[in-house]
Amino acid sequence: MTKPSTRWTRRAAARPDEILDAALDVFIEAGFDAARMDDIAARAGISKAGVYLYFDSKEALLRALINREVAPVAANLAAMAAAGGDDPVGTIRLLGAMVSERLSNPRVFAVPRLMISISNRFPDIALHYRTQVVERAAGGLEQLIAAGIAKGIFRKVDPAAAVRAVVGPMIFAALWRHVLGGESAATPDEIATAHIDLLLNGLTP
Repeated sequence: MTKPSTRWTRRAAARPDEILDAALDVFIEAGFDAARMDDIAARAGISKAGVYLYFDSKEALLRALINREVAPVAANLAAMAAAGGDDPVGTIRLLGAMVSERLSNPRVFAVPRLMISISNRFPDIALHYRTQVVERAAGGLEQLIAAGIAKGIFRKVDPAAAVRAVVGPMIFAALWRHVLGGESAATPDEIATAHIDLLLNGLTP
């Protein structure tokens, strides 16, 4: 029996990512509800049956986008937070700059933006996003802040509340830029630096 060529094998292996790229484009342009599998297939340059070979629904596509686009960012953030306990201040500054830079990219923020728009109608996907992204990243940051408290670097605060103080303004900055169309003269790094400085002045004794 003739074996598939190496080129064909590489093409087949790349197909799911090509479909996900197309799905993200269509979701951004049309919104999740108005997006059609036909449109995603056309954007990917394959038949609708070809899309269904890998993903059986728009919901499956969105789950896969969560896993590809934002879950690794959350996992990386949690790992960096866990490794940064010896220098909580420096680690928070580093993570703040990283998160701000990532959220300034409209394609990176596209999946969180989609989740905001559909979470009340797709609770299973919302739960998946919360467990794979929000709770993973928040848990790492909570441990980092708790480590700072234990070392006497931070004053005693509720780590969970402190995490919301860290992340909330960055989410607002992304919404301001990508949803409300607001402009800012400051760069993502400058915004993160200003925010983290204000936060640390509240955390340190």
